[in-house]
Amino acid sequence: MSPSPTPSSQASFFTIFPSIMLPMFMAMIDQTIVASALPAIGAEFGRVEQIAWVVVYYLIATAISAPVSGRLGDALGRRKMLVVALFVSVLGGICCALATSLEMLVAARVLQGLGGGGLMALSQALIGQSVAPRERAKYQGYIASVAMSASMMGPVVGGFLTEYAGWRWVFLLNLPLGLVAAWLVLRLPPRSGPRTPLQFDWIGLGLFSLFVWSLLAGLGQMKQPSAEGLRLALLLGALSLISVCVLLWHEKRASSPLLPLPSLRNPSIWRSDVLTMCHGAVVVSLITFIPIYLRAVRGASAAEIGLLMLPLTIGIGIGSMITGQFVSRTGWTMFAPSVALPVVTALLVLLAFLAPAMDTLTVSLVLGLTSICLGTVMGSVHVTVLSEAGSKVLGAVSGMIQLSRSLGAAVGTTLTAIGLFTAVAALEPGMIGRLNAIMQNTDMAVEALGGGQGAVQARHILSNAFTYVFLVIAAFSAGGALLAWSVPRRKI
Repeated sequence: MSPSPTPSSQASFFTIFPSIMLPMFMAMIDQTIVASALPAIGAEFGRVEQIAWVVVYYLIATAISAPVSGRLGDALGRRKMLVVALFVSVLGGICCALATSLEMLVAARVLQGLGGGGLMALSQALIGQSVAPRERAKYQGYIASVAMSASMMGPVVGGFLTEYAGWRWVFLLNLPLGLVAAWLVLRLPPRSGPRTPLQFDWIGLGLFSLFVWSLLAGLGQMKQPSAEGLRLALLLGALSLISVCVLLWHEKRASSPLLPLPSLRNPSIWRSDVLTMCHGAVVVSLITFIPIYLRAVRGASAAEIGLLMLPLTIGIGIGSMITGQFVSRTGWTMFAPSVALPVVTALLVLLAFLAPAMDTLTVSLVLGLTSICLGTVMGSVHVTVLSEAGSKVLGAVSGMIQLSRSLGAAVGTTLTAIGLFTAVAALEPGMIGRLNAIMQNTDMAVEALGGGQGAVQARHILSNAFTYVFLVIAAFSAGGALLAWSVPRRKI
């Protein structure tokens, strides 16, 4: 039987890209659109201190489902499984809209996350299945523009719907998008050639789920500067270590393992996955902490923060599109991140020591240049991994990339938060409670500072503490740079 076609003409682009773009857009906007609705959700259910569960358990579900969906797609058909993931995501959104308690909403978000993880992994696998190797780099650039659009539109659309229609409509947006996306996916040409036989590894799934849940939940506890939070984090950390050790032992002996261990032994693949973790740590830490910096240190309003964040959110798309064109024309996959990530490290170190002397617009523009350089990474990683893995395990290795990014984001934001709290504790122990309030509700906490000498001193302390934030993020970038230079596969 002949291999799957790899069309690259303009006509094929209009068949393939919309079919992949819309499911991926749904998965990405689901991560951001709910942010604007959280205060309204907390007000209705009266559980403000636990409202973060709506976000955290969605991320846990996506991290678990990405490699599982990829494995099922390799065996049962990626197009078919993408339609299933769309159905699960839409069903989860409907259940979120109908939730009558916070527990019901969190459970529905888990269901929605199980679909969302599949959307991400299977869309990337379908690129590998349907597009020629060099053309994949261009598609990664296009996908970055989709991610950029979702990041920018999510909070805006979520805020508009919450204010004028109610927070439940935020989750119902998936219904029309999902129907259109399913129709577009069914237009894709079916895969030809043999598929991987399905003998699903249920024990591996249980161990893997336990590992991901305990690790992410433990990291979440570490963000709370308390003795009880630390004890619980250590307990969950020990559970995650035990579960991953048992998981690896089991996977080596399983007849049909959940994780693609032979592929992960390939140095080009595992180093690319770890590079993805470093990249996730840098990007998500910047997106998480820069708004706090702009509000608490620079005194920017919510509207001003949105504008000042534009260079950071737009730059990744620009960098990825430039990289896609470069890789498509030259075949050099890891050249761009190998050059760009040292520049990212240098710019973050520059911000660490010179940001207090810069005006706010200059800081925003420096972050924009940093973001353009960060945009060189993910497209290069996907092209490298998909080229190395082979057609039989495209879904599985795509799922591992998504998992790596989720774990990197969780570890990165946790370590960055610890660095910020530690720096504040060293500079002014009395500021810890205030900082915790700022991180949970930036606007109210900063407004409470007032405009007197106390507010000036608090801003000065936070400005000095952010020196360590930028240095921690720079360390992630430096690690990514070393990995980019060490990936054996440099050209396709």
